[in-house]
Amino acid sequence: MTKQTVLGRVTQLAKANINALLDGAEDPQKMLDQLIREYSNNIAEAEQAVAATIGNLRMMEQDHKEDVEAAAEWGGKALAASRKADELRTAGSAAEADKFDNLAKVALGRQLSSEKGAKDAEPTIAAQNEVVGKLKSGLGQMKTKLVELQSKRDQLVARSKTAQAQNRMMDAAKNINVLDPTSELSRFEEKVRREEAKALGKQELADSSLDAQFEQLEGLGDTAEIEARLAALKTSA
Repeated sequence: MTKQTVLGRVTQLAKANINALLDGAEDPQKMLDQLIREYSNNIAEAEQAVAATIGNLRMMEQDHKEDVEAAAEWGGKALAASRKADELRTAGSAAEADKFDNLAKVALGRQLSSEKGAKDAEPTIAAQNEVVGKLKSGLGQMKTKLVELQSKRDQLVARSKTAQAQNRMMDAAKNINVLDPTSELSRFEEKVRREEAKALGKQELADSSLDAQFEQLEGLGDTAEIEARLAALKTSA
């Protein structure tokens, strides 16, 4: 898989309509966890692709360095062979001088070849360096987004749990309304009031009966007094 494809997948995931996905999910928390896993896996895959791109760039840079060094080395050999040819020619050894001149030419050919290889690689190396810079920056942004996503996930889960707890509390509270005469508490209070009233009635009835009995006793006392006085009158007569 090419680096463009990998990073394209990560970018597509980052730009996905997450709200729509969450709205359609039975468990938003599991959906968020799944998104984080996919995002993390794609970033890891992208890192491998970027690492391979960087590795290829370093190989090109090493080859370029070797071409530059080889060009300098062949240039030095060409110079040494040319000077040796001049010395031999001055000494009258024309044949030997030609031999070293030919060696100098071979060295110069190798020098030109190495220089050409180095020069041809320079635009590609420059372009790859630019690409690698962008890839590194992109990966850094993606990792930052991953941290933000994880943090946002934790916040949303905490908010969701708080909201659920509040809803449960409100559902429970609305079933307890002391001002509602049809509520269990009001009915129980009414029952207690009736029992209290019944007890007061019994107490009042008991008090009335006791008063009547005392009145009867008082009446009996008067009758006894009258009888006693009547008997006294008869005796005195």
